[in-house]
Amino acid sequence: MDTVEILARLVAFPSVVGTPNDGIVGWIQTHLQGLGIHVTELPGPEGDRSNIFATIGPRDVAGYILSGHMDVVPAGEPGWTSEPFALRKEADRLYGRGTTDMKGFLAAALAAAPGLARANLARPIHLAFSYDEEAGCRGVPHLLARMKELCAPPQGAIIGEPSRMQAVRAHKGKAAARVTVGGRAGHSSRPDLALNAIHAMSRVLNSAVDEARRLTLGPFDPVFEPPYSTLQAGIVSGGLALNIVPDNCLLDLEARAIADVAPEELLAPIRHCADMLKEQGFSVDWTPLSAYPALSLAKDAPLAALLEEMTGRPSLAAVSYGTEAGLYQAAGIDAIICGPGDIERAHKPDEYILEDELEECRQMILALAARCVRS
Repeated sequence: MDTVEILARLVAFPSVVGTPNDGIVGWIQTHLQGLGIHVTELPGPEGDRSNIFATIGPRDVAGYILSGHMDVVPAGEPGWTSEPFALRKEADRLYGRGTTDMKGFLAAALAAAPGLARANLARPIHLAFSYDEEAGCRGVPHLLARMKELCAPPQGAIIGEPSRMQAVRAHKGKAAARVTVGGRAGHSSRPDLALNAIHAMSRVLNSAVDEARRLTLGPFDPVFEPPYSTLQAGIVSGGLALNIVPDNCLLDLEARAIADVAPEELLAPIRHCADMLKEQGFSVDWTPLSAYPALSLAKDAPLAALLEEMTGRPSLAAVSYGTEAGLYQAAGIDAIICGPGDIERAHKPDEYILEDELEECRQMILALAARCVRS
C-alpha cells in the first residue's frame, strides 16, 4: 500500500481523543505484523485504549524512535465540506480529520516500513504510536514507563508533529487543572441565606487574570512566541437559573511555561486562592487535567545535526505548541520535532496535508534507515 492508501485507512478510524482506539490499533498491528515486524500492544489503565511499540532491527542496540499519536480532536465544528473521517483528494490536497495532526506522519512511517523491514539494520528504528495526546499527552507516559523492557536506551526520538519537515528543538511545557467550587443554593431574593459559588469563583478567576498579567513581565526566553510563560482560563460554567443562587461553579485553567520553569508552579497561586474559599464555607476541588514538560534540545546536539542533514534545512529554535517530545527528554531520551504538514491547518474544518509533504517525510525516514544499516 502506498502512503495515501494508508492515510485513507487511518483517517477512516474516528479515533477521537478520550475514546476507545482498538480499531486503529488493530489495523496498524496487522499491517506491521504482515511485514514480519515485532509489535507490542501496551494497554493503558483506562482499559479501552492502547499504545503501540514496534521494532525493526535488533532490540538490544541503541536506535531511533519515530513517535506519533493515533488520536485526533473531535470533528464536530461547522465548516467541513466533506465527511471528516473519509479521506478526500482534491488536486494535491488530502482532506480529513487528522491528516496533518498527525496521521500523515503515521502513514509515512507505515509506508516506509516495508523498506525498513528489508534493510539490514544494525541499529533499530522503533515506531511508538500513542493515545490521548490531544488530552495533554496522557497515553505516552505509560509507554515510556515500559521502555526499558522494550528496547535498549534509544539514541533519540523524532516526534512527527506537523512542522513543515523542519526540525524543531524546543517547545513550552504545559499544566492544566480544573477548579470546582461548591456553595449553597437558595432563592435569589435571599442571597444572605446562600453561598454563591460563581461569586466565590470570581476571586479565583481574578487571581488567574492577575497571574497572567504578571507573567508578561518575565522571565523571558526570546525563542518563544510570546517570549514569556502564559496562563489562561479556558472554561467557566455554573448555575442553573437566574433566580437561583448557584451552588456550583467550574473553572478550567492552563499554564504554558518557557524552558526551566515548571508549568505546575505557575498554577500554584491560583490553587492557593481557591483553597482560601474553604474558610468561608465553600467546598473546593482541584483536579489536575494534564501536564507535560518543556522540550529544550541544544542547537549542537547530534540529533539536531542528524535532522538538519536529512531534511536539508536548519533546525528551528522553538514552536509555541506542545508535544510529547518533552516527556521523551524527561525520560532521558533526546527528542526533536519533525513532521509533515503545517500546524496552522490542524484542529480546523477541512484539515488537509499535501501529497508532496507525505513523500518528503517518507524519504526522510528511509534516509534515517540508510544511516542505520550495516556497513
